[in-house]
Amino acid sequence: MNNNDPIYAIVEIFQSLQGEGSNTGMPAIFIRFGKCNLACVWCNTDYKHFKKMPLSEIMQKVRSFSAKNIIITGGEPSIQPQIDKLLIALKAENYFIAIESNGLKPIPQAIDYIAVSPKCYYWNKYRQECISKADEVRIVVDEGEDIFAFCEFIEQKINAKYYYLSPCEIRLQMNLLETITLLGRLNQRQSKLKWQLSIQSHKLIGIE
Repeated sequence: MNNNDPIYAIVEIFQSLQGEGSNTGMPAIFIRFGKCNLACVWCNTDYKHFKKMPLSEIMQKVRSFSAKNIIITGGEPSIQPQIDKLLIALKAENYFIAIESNGLKPIPQAIDYIAVSPKCYYWNKYRQECISKADEVRIVVDEGEDIFAFCEFIEQKINAKYYYLSPCEIRLQMNLLETITLLGRLNQRQSKLKWQLSIQSHKLIGIE
């Protein structure tokens, strides 16, 4: 392997608009990595199928787009070998870099914005290891154990500016009713912390 041109597992690289969270609508270049340290049954990313791309080819692809914001996602970006070299190359060309992570592994220092999506199904893993700070938390309301209790647990584990609930597609149906019902329960507590709804708006308008 050429250490000056490391190889990465890449599912796809494309430009679109951020469809979720506090940066909804932001033009961004998505770098989607393969491989993950979890295996969520409802995951809509085929992270097991990827191609190997050298850093030089990734940078060439990124430069072909107009956006100056990067979202690295996956799979799980934080487990990628030599991720720091890619981030250094992006920062050298003045890109704003956001990450979408499950929050179980440390986040690289070069990241400008951290969106973390803890998974209730893997609650025991978050009891053992978890990042402590993020810009936003997004919890997908899946069919794991008590989501309400998991949300309260994550509030204590991860200090964030924004907390979101996202519906999950279960048996071809989005569980919006369950999601907003849970949102109401969380926000009726005697707490200054307020949760918000985050939906995949890019899917609603038919963009990638």
